[in-house]
Amino acid sequence: MAFARIKGRLVHWRDYGPRCAPCVVMVNSLGTDLRIWDEVSAALSAHWRVIGYDKRGHGLSETDAGPYSISDLANDLLALIDHLDVERFALVGLSIGGMIGQVLGSRSPQRLSALVLADTAPKVGTPDSWGERIHAIERGGLGAIADPVMERWFTPGFRAAQPDQVSGWRNAFVLQSAAGYISTCNALQTADLSSHVAGISVPTLVVAGDSDLATPPELVEAMALKIPRARFELIEKCGHIPPIEQPELLSKLVSGHLKEHGHG
Repeated sequence: MAFARIKGRLVHWRDYGPRCAPCVVMVNSLGTDLRIWDEVSAALSAHWRVIGYDKRGHGLSETDAGPYSISDLANDLLALIDHLDVERFALVGLSIGGMIGQVLGSRSPQRLSALVLADTAPKVGTPDSWGERIHAIERGGLGAIADPVMERWFTPGFRAAQPDQVSGWRNAFVLQSAAGYISTCNALQTADLSSHVAGISVPTLVVAGDSDLATPPELVEAMALKIPRARFELIEKCGHIPPIEQPELLSKLVSGHLKEHGHG
């Protein structure tokens, strides 16, 4: 566990693996923290320096009231990486983490050796759907939406076979900052990165869970088709959070892509 004050805001981060190895940064989804990557980070750390962090308003990082944008969150990541004296890195981003990856892949390709975009799209949800979610949290806190969120995150099979895991991640979800969650929802409400996607020049792997209800696989694949030379892979028996539901399969895909492209 480590902390750094970046642009006046406290950021929680961790790293794994040899400091001299090529660097990989893991960027988590909405309503989660860096722990979702634990199994994948452990697998990758044999060959790479793996950095995880809690983005603004999540986990142990500080929250502000906003407003802020996906571009602001991308700037937060670059500021942390600069603080750690890392020049070039691979990025593995899930959901909104993948949207951060889309911004950096088009805007700062010189900083990235490789890109993995998991269960993400240039535009997620609608302004109305995000507004309804925000209003539900304002009325009843994160607990008011926790059960439907778990249904979008995990397949019925996983929820039936691993009820304690699901309960644990539900607990982690409701302990997130409601203010940070709402501010991030506001960023997603207006986000449309369609203009960024075709400009991504970094070697890109795009993956999707075959049963993802939050970013359906056909939406994710449509994005992949717009990224020059991107490769698309479908992860079977998986919802929106592959690093929890299918960590071994995701680790294998990420490792293969990084071995080909992520050498710093």
